[in-house]
Amino acid sequence: MADNGRAKRLKSSQDGDLSRLDSDLITQVASFVGTSRELLDLALTCKSFGWEQPGSALNWSLAEEVARQAVCSARHDIEGVCITLPQYARGRTTWLSILHESEDPLKFDVLLGRGIEHENSRRNAVRMTRRGMLGVGTAIASNYVMETGIHYAEYLVSHYSVIGVVRPMPNLDPARFSNETFSFFRRKYYDEFLAARTDGWGDSNVHVCQYCTFSGKMDWTNWDAIDEEGLADWEGMEDCETGETIGMLLNLDEGTLTVYKNNRRLGVMQVGLSGSYCWHATCYWYINNDFDGSSVTIRRGEPPGA
Repeated sequence: MADNGRAKRLKSSQDGDLSRLDSDLITQVASFVGTSRELLDLALTCKSFGWEQPGSALNWSLAEEVARQAVCSARHDIEGVCITLPQYARGRTTWLSILHESEDPLKFDVLLGRGIEHENSRRNAVRMTRRGMLGVGTAIASNYVMETGIHYAEYLVSHYSVIGVVRPMPNLDPARFSNETFSFFRRKYYDEFLAARTDGWGDSNVHVCQYCTFSGKMDWTNWDAIDEEGLADWEGMEDCETGETIGMLLNLDEGTLTVYKNNRRLGVMQVGLSGSYCWHATCYWYINNDFDGSSVTIRRGEPPGA
């Protein structure tokens, strides 16, 4: 009943003067709408909330102000994760769009290498195209940095792809690698990776750790060509086919990376992880009867049995 009362009061303002906006009204709107979709619906159906308010102190609509305050108050923070969002609303970027992004922040926002591209507008899926023929491309969820605690992600994979965690490297320039084959195991890039180090990396020498879908093996490196480990067997390893789901549980309290296949726990793939990491995926363009490029989709989830 309380929600219905608020709805009636908000609707009754449709043709009213909102030039005297105050924090109480904004707080009331924020408490009534729970998501960016609901706020957008309100803006579309009620012109006083969706139109700019030239007579007020705002340079945008009430809906935009509610969205701005929700973003700035970090309402959608995820424990142990540093999420990077646009700092300003400009051009086609609105506060509503920033709020929407904050509600589903896990996406591949950085693409490295020739031929890799997003599959959808959410940017949580990538694939290799014919432009990257016989090449390798890598995607990083660089705006989603896991610093402490326990984190779980699921990957919908192709048979020939690689997934895992990598150190955040915010100063790495994607344009530098746009016409090259790219992976975190190309030795000629090691110095560039190490030069991009941040204070958040910590003391662990596990800078990349990944699972290979085509073999089930684990690969990791500290970006030291002299002391490189390379592909290795691990207890519980299994390969997987296109369309299967691989879950990864990064536990930064215990320093472990655990792998699940189709909701079945395979085991701990790596230990000794600490500091900050991002999720990543590497795709390939390879020949399998015909030219065929691999693809990967990522999403947040809860570990099986949690």
